[in-house]
Amino acid sequence: MLRRVEDGAAVVACNTCRHARDAREDGEGRRGGARMAEALRTVKASDPRYDGIAVQDMPCLFACGDFCTVHLRAPDKVGYVLGRFTPDEEAARAILDYAVRYAESAHGRVPFALWPQGVKGHFITRTPPAGFLVAE
Repeated sequence: MLRRVEDGAAVVACNTCRHARDAREDGEGRRGGARMAEALRTVKASDPRYDGIAVQDMPCLFACGDFCTVHLRAPDKVGYVLGRFTPDEEAARAILDYAVRYAESAHGRVPFALWPQGVKGHFITRTPPAGFLVAE
C-alpha cells in the first residue's frame, strides 16, 4: 500500500482529483489531478530554483470537495494541504514558488508577505510533523 520515496521537501499532487467542483474531468477526459501533476513537473523542469523540491503524485488525498489538491511536506516541518486550483502552469508556479520558501524555512512557516498571490486562499489544512505539535 505504501511506496517509499526520497525524504525531503516535496509537493505531493493528488493525481485523481476532480478537474473542478462541478467536473470530474476536463473536455479531453483528463482528471484535474493528473493535469496538475503534469503542470508541476513541467514548471519544475523549467527553472533550477525548484531543484530542491520533489514533485510526487499519488491517488486520492481525500480532499475531494476541494479538487486539484496538493500536500506540501518536509521532514520536521509543518505540512499543508492546498486545493481549489486550476490545473495549469500558473498555479503550479505559485505552488512551487511557495514550496521553495517553505523548504528554506526553519519549521515550515512562511511569512504571509512572502506568499505568492496564487496560493492565497488555497490552504485547507495544516498538519504537524510526527512527534510535534505547533506551539503558538
